[in-house]
Amino acid sequence: MKSNIKTNHLLVLFFITLAVAPFMFAQNIYEMPSGVESRMASGENPTGEKGMGGQANGGRKGAATVAIKAGASRILAQAAGTSGTIRRIWMTFPDRSPQMLRSLKIEMYWDGAARPAVSAPVGDFFGIGLGRKAAFESAFFSDPEGRSFNCLIPMPFKTGMKVVMVNESKDDLGELFYDVDYTIGDKHPANTLYFHAHYRRENPTTLLKDYEILPKITGKGRYLGANLGVIVNSKEYFETWWGEGEVKMYLDGDSQFPTIVGTGTEDYIGTAWGQGKFAHLYQGSPVADEGALRWCFYRYHVLDPIYFYKDARITIQQIGYLTPNAIEKMIYNKRQLIEAGEGQKPKDLTKHGKFERSDDWSSTVYFYLDQPSNNLPAIDPVEKRVAGL
Repeated sequence: MKSNIKTNHLLVLFFITLAVAPFMFAQNIYEMPSGVESRMASGENPTGEKGMGGQANGGRKGAATVAIKAGASRILAQAAGTSGTIRRIWMTFPDRSPQMLRSLKIEMYWDGAARPAVSAPVGDFFGIGLGRKAAFESAFFSDPEGRSFNCLIPMPFKTGMKVVMVNESKDDLGELFYDVDYTIGDKHPANTLYFHAHYRRENPTTLLKDYEILPKITGKGRYLGANLGVIVNSKEYFETWWGEGEVKMYLDGDSQFPTIVGTGTEDYIGTAWGQGKFAHLYQGSPVADEGALRWCFYRYHVLDPIYFYKDARITIQQIGYLTPNAIEKMIYNKRQLIEAGEGQKPKDLTKHGKFERSDDWSSTVYFYLDQPSNNLPAIDPVEKRVAGL
């Protein structure tokens, strides 16, 4: 019996490895690629140049951190005149308040493009929104003990790259520990795509209008997924459930109706009947704070790829559920709701069921595209990003 259990466990690990390895590695880990060199940019070697690291303080840990003054920016890593791949990004800093996590902005540029392919607040980019921290691990991001940031998404470039941190807060960032691990000289095939990430927030969302996780983009690529944050409008909706909205994916010319449709918010991240705290490889909700009515959750499409060839747009409906225990409060406070469904009739508050709602939603979306920049707008100014946190 024990032997069978152990065998089954090993088989599961084997198949997981087979599934994940082709995505995470450009080649088998025991193969030696020709002409590819390893680099790491950090405070001890900001340029990542060969033989130029660890010189400060006679090589005795003299530049473990860098500072970024309020309103200033700093290049964390840069390469020019070479192909390559960013393999891993790690960082930490002492001030991990919600305001700082939303005020620090990370941007990435590929192949000399004038506009960034990646533009997001640091906290949101690394897998959890709303200026929150939590210990978790996913296929793309991790935070082992709730006080660091790790990203393992491969980010190829063909002629160069630049990673920039911008401090848009009112306070100096006195200590930033970081490293950007990358290779140069990678021989990328012709169908190699560029990595993109984009943050947005709607506070509040618009009634009867689906929240756009990914506004319409043009080009050929792959939707990787997103992490989302919700601050529930409890003053308006009391003890009602917020997560009845379905994810919709409009692909390659879809207009009124999408090709791919889910069945509900918690369904999309692989759970059911409400949404508690969990963190799995491709789906999770690291923050499920019922006291503060705040949720942070993610879904990554690794084994179930979402490809597009002309354009893509990803949305989620703003639909809630009037629970029996909230009916009395709704009636007492003379609330008016719109019933979810065709016709948008006023909802009968004596009956539980689905209704249209408006909350505070934010998200960071991740995707690959066949272009080094995208047509998405600049992210909100810092004042809007930190409001209400």
